Amino acid sequence: MSSRRSNGTTVGVVALSVALVALVGLTFIPTQYVIQRPGPVFDTLGTALGADGTEVPLIEVDGAKTYPTGGSLDLLTVQTVGNRQRTPTWFELALAWFDPTRAVVPIDAVFPEGVTSEQRDERNAALMVDSQHEATAAALTELGYDVGAQVEVVSVIEGSPAEGNLQEGDRILAVDGADVDSATLLRDAIQKAKGAEVELSVLRDGETRTVAITPQKTTDADGATVWLIGISLTTDYDFPIDVRLQLDNVGGPSAGMMFALGIIDTLTPGELNGGKKVAGTGTIDAAGEVGPIGGIRQKLYGALDAGATVFLAPESNCDEVVGHIPDGLQVYRTGSLDESLDILKVIAEDGDTSKLPVCTASVR
Repeated sequence: MSSRRSNGTTVGVVALSVALVALVGLTFIPTQYVIQRPGPVFDTLGTALGADGTEVPLIEVDGAKTYPTGGSLDLLTVQTVGNRQRTPTWFELALAWFDPTRAVVPIDAVFPEGVTSEQRDERNAALMVDSQHEATAAALTELGYDVGAQVEVVSVIEGSPAEGNLQEGDRILAVDGADVDSATLLRDAIQKAKGAEVELSVLRDGETRTVAITPQKTTDADGATVWLIGISLTTDYDFPIDVRLQLDNVGGPSAGMMFALGIIDTLTPGELNGGKKVAGTGTIDAAGEVGPIGGIRQKLYGALDAGATVFLAPESNCDEVVGHIPDGLQVYRTGSLDESLDILKVIAEDGDTSKLPVCTASVR
């Protein structure tokens, strides 16, 4: 009996040792994933650290009357754990897999092959600047200001229909006779043409000229038909008042909608949120259309941890929201700045929220 017990103990010790060696070994085997978790939360109605480390208003306006605000209109961020130089261990990935506040994602989705961390940061910083411009344009347009939008060509793709017709610095004045005041309007006009030739009025070197371009057919990631002429665009604005969005070391376009709401609240009497703690996310363009973002599940938990009770989510992210809403947070879906304002009006007036739009499994 003693011999059998001794043999069993030996086998158990050996098995445990093998398991421990395997576990330790896994910590050194490179992975192809990173972890995303809730990042810092910033109140667009509050302050943030400026470039010199001092507290500054996140939104500051000159040239127009501003009004007191209350509650919060929080924008959310996502932090990434790991990079191509140091990926999380398998043990860390296992822990994250069972944590609803975190997500395990392929490293290529966050750090594309051939793109350095510096290039990624530069791109995200540029997206943030564009997002702030679009948010300001959307907010001021909503308030009745003329934002003097000018759409310009940034680059022309070699071999595309635009090559030889357009060049960097061209200002697009009109498409098929309709004035162009946003890149979105130009893209929509090209899609509606469905491959037919479009006529562009272009300002170049102080002279206006007309060019005819036949769009090229392609497909997007979902297999849908898309018509392109092969240019990248930027929109410059001539804002009638000075709006400064002072948020450093945060990149990407996902704060656009909350920036726009914060600007509107700052420039209008009363409290847009009724003094409540509201959070949200979503890109925005100058026309006020709200678009999808990444990491929304982590942002839901980030909002809850920051004390928010109401969350505005892009309609196009609803499939990721359903079934993943933390207790204590009410989520409403929105597809535009106007819809977001309508939701906040009900919230501020303590109205009937049962009729407000929410994410369902059928929403896409």
